[in-house]
Amino acid sequence: MTSRIAQLTYAIGDIHGYDDLFERMIDRIQVDAKLLGERPRIVLLGDYVDRGPASRQVLERVRRLQHAPWCDVVALMGNHEEALLRFLDEPEFGDTWRDWGGAATLDSYGVAMPYMARSAEIWEEVSRRFAEKADPAHLEMLRAMPSSFQADDYLFVHAGVDPDRPLAEQDGATFMYIRGRFLRADQSCEYVVVHGHSPHKVPANTRWRIGIDTGVYYSGILTAMRLHGDARDLLQVSREMDTDRPSPVFF
Repeated sequence: MTSRIAQLTYAIGDIHGYDDLFERMIDRIQVDAKLLGERPRIVLLGDYVDRGPASRQVLERVRRLQHAPWCDVVALMGNHEEALLRFLDEPEFGDTWRDWGGAATLDSYGVAMPYMARSAEIWEEVSRRFAEKADPAHLEMLRAMPSSFQADDYLFVHAGVDPDRPLAEQDGATFMYIRGRFLRADQSCEYVVVHGHSPHKVPANTRWRIGIDTGVYYSGILTAMRLHGDARDLLQVSREMDTDRPSPVFF
């Protein structure tokens, strides 16, 4: 059986603060959709922030894209957005968020993250300053983001789904964080799952799974998948990166 989708759809993988590549991808999608003569839907798979230099700019581009007249947009929450919001509610989470690349997000808003902080008072002060500097429209947008979106034969999530549980029993934590069982399963549910979260040099494109996180923060490659009827086509934008950069740790 061939999977199909009614509306021309572009799913974009993890952006992680690389607004220059995000801008180029959106420009490419707009031209591509215009050539096809159809109104596109863009599904953003989460992880807009952390690691890269322009998290604030990425979130602003997402916000503006949601109001663009030429496309429909679904912006899903990733685990890094969940971490950002958790830091505002639980400042002590800052030590973990720092390990996930949160310093780059704070820096994009003009807030410094301490690299050796251990006291609760320091994290509370940083969280307070971030709350003051963060754009309220960005926070409102993040808090409203769903963790999944289903269209026809496809299910879009940030990380994946649990193949051992019915979809109706799963929640955002699963959709934003799962890896192992999902990645090992030939089929996890009745839909083709389109996801990011687990970076690989070569995108996954199998009967039941499409994985398009190509590790933009170390590879310099941002990946999208165009779904058009029963067709699937990759779109990528890239730039030169430092080849001496150490191998990443994934969260």
